[in-house]
Amino acid sequence: MVEPEDPHLEGLKRLHERLEVLEAAQTRKPASFDMLEAKGSGAGYRMIAELVGGVLMGVGFGWLLDKFLHTSPWGLIGGLLIGAVGSIWLVVRSLSALGGSD
Repeated sequence: MVEPEDPHLEGLKRLHERLEVLEAAQTRKPASFDMLEAKGSGAGYRMIAELVGGVLMGVGFGWLLDKFLHTSPWGLIGGLLIGAVGSIWLVVRSLSALGGSD
């Protein structure tokens, strides 16, 4: 005659199987690098460089314009404004491209 199995043992087996599935789902690959985080920080540094670089380039070109055309301080002021607007435009364009790729 076949003896019925203990329901407690079957419950423990099911619990053990569910625990293994849960542990497998929660484990991460070893030494994996989060590419989304790297993409975000790299994009942030690039945007800072675009902002600073655009303003400095505008100021530099404005200063050169003042130096050769003797229009001081209007070239410097115009270069600063054009550089600031241009760099903000570049950052907005970069942000829209970054947001659209997700």
